[in-house]
Amino acid sequence: MKKTRQNSTAAEAAFLKRKRPVKKKNGKKEGKEEGIITPLIEKYWFQRYSLFSKYDEGIKMDEEGWYSVTPEEIAIRHAEKCGGDGLVIDCFSGVGGNAIQFARLCTFVVAIDIDPQKVNMAFNNAKVYGVEDYIDFIVGDFLMLAPSLKGDVVFLSPPWGGPSYKRIESFTMDLLKPKDGYSIFQAAQRITPKIIMFLPRNVNLNQVEELSWLSSPPLSIEH
Repeated sequence: MKKTRQNSTAAEAAFLKRKRPVKKKNGKKEGKEEGIITPLIEKYWFQRYSLFSKYDEGIKMDEEGWYSVTPEEIAIRHAEKCGGDGLVIDCFSGVGGNAIQFARLCTFVVAIDIDPQKVNMAFNNAKVYGVEDYIDFIVGDFLMLAPSLKGDVVFLSPPWGGPSYKRIESFTMDLLKPKDGYSIFQAAQRITPKIIMFLPRNVNLNQVEELSWLSSPPLSIEH
């Protein structure tokens, strides 16, 4: 079983516990877990197969995971842009949507999230896709870990602040969490010049161009 490293003073490694299998009813796996479907995420429930095509095989998500996980087709395109080689660092991995696709197409993945529950869910979900042996799951703060990380590609999909981001006319870098987009990007630059940053459609493109200029040569922008 893969290990999870806890970002703590002792920095001790800890094994992730095996998850209980999804309960079955009348010989079939139950699609909904008790208490997980709330009014906030009900609409995402109807999109569950676009989030994880193997949802019915035991995928686990918390409430934030429902509205923040990258849809599977987009996650696949992110992985394809990595070229298939090298170590990818997924800095805000959440419940593992991107890390799974990176693991399917790239050599190895380091998946980091500050929430231990999300890391456990990401590990479970990676097992559903059969790629858990190609991902090193770390519980920790990317911004604190960044100086000690090494990799070929850094993937940044920092929290956008929840579904309310869609109501903002021009999404600015200071709205990203846990810190502004410039600080997060610069932390990634210290690891590798190869950076993929996933941002909202309504992001302020002038600020995205400013980010690209921080690299030499400037990064290309897709939107």
